[in-house]
Amino acid sequence: MGHLPAAAGGGAAVTAVDFGLKGPRGWVFRGVHLDAAPGSLIAVEGPSGSGRTCLLLALTGRMKATHGHAEVAGHRLPKHLTAVRKATALGPVPGVTDLDQALTVAEQLREAALLQRRYDGPVRALLARPAERAAATRARIDAALAAAGLDLATLPKGDRTSVRDLERLEYLRLSVAIALLGRPGLLALDDTDLKLSDAERAEVWALLRNIAAAGTTVLAVCSEAPEDAVVLRTAPASEIAAPAHAADPERAPRRRLRRPAAATAPAGPAAATAPAGPAAATAPAADQAAPAAPAATHDGATTDAETTDAETTGTDKTGTDRTGTDKTDTENTKGTDEDALAEARRA
Repeated sequence: MGHLPAAAGGGAAVTAVDFGLKGPRGWVFRGVHLDAAPGSLIAVEGPSGSGRTCLLLALTGRMKATHGHAEVAGHRLPKHLTAVRKATALGPVPGVTDLDQALTVAEQLREAALLQRRYDGPVRALLARPAERAAATRARIDAALAAAGLDLATLPKGDRTSVRDLERLEYLRLSVAIALLGRPGLLALDDTDLKLSDAERAEVWALLRNIAAAGTTVLAVCSEAPEDAVVLRTAPASEIAAPAHAADPERAPRRRLRRPAAATAPAGPAAATAPAGPAAATAPAADQAAPAAPAATHDGATTDAETTDAETTGTDKTGTDRTGTDKTDTENTKGTDEDALAEARRA
């Protein structure tokens, strides 16, 4: 095992208080409490689908938590996501840091080193002479490979070996080496023990212990954590504790319900009553479109206040479905209404 390049700002301390993330479908993880010193080996233990990867991404500033807070390398989450991202690095995280299968190992390392120097390195490094930049890049790559325990000479074609031809353990070591190029304060890995034999798992945990012992904090997602790690356990969404109001309906948040729009009968003497007499003329179902207007009652005589054809469907006082009305029916109804109103006034 080679000498690990010192982290740019030293190892990162990690703390969390009631840290949680809630999405549209419920809690991803919640109630996370953590207090880890710089150089700690932190293991996120839990079954697949229990929010392990999301917790890893949230603690490294790649995903924004919704509840509680955390602090990584002195930067508070979820407020200072950018600062936390700069202080941390991701090793193998499927779907996030996948290596380019078409490149060779040497090409992958060189590309990562150039990108790191271009975007994360100091400005003075860009102003150095080409020969000096090349030498510095070569030194950083060698140190990172040694720290990750990857000997290029043992690969089938040396550094010209294609990334797609690497074994699972070799792929993991290469990903770790690339992450260490930027000398992060915290190194995060996902699915650390996936598809590894017992002997290979022991090798990986030995590697991560050495990295942590050199001062870089390690955050590793796994299905079974080693005994000497600081363990964070996650649970499937179905097992996450329900909110406090689940058992006490009185504590449940109150919601305002939207009532469906409905026709409101006018108050006062114009309240609708059952039609009586000739004023309640009913057109055939196929020729009617609007319900009869609210009727007015005066001394026992009932009259329609007004007939409207604004509605396209409705039901009249007798329960007959009405789908339309023609001009003749409307005029006849209006005439009948006027006669009945005049008779009511004379009475």
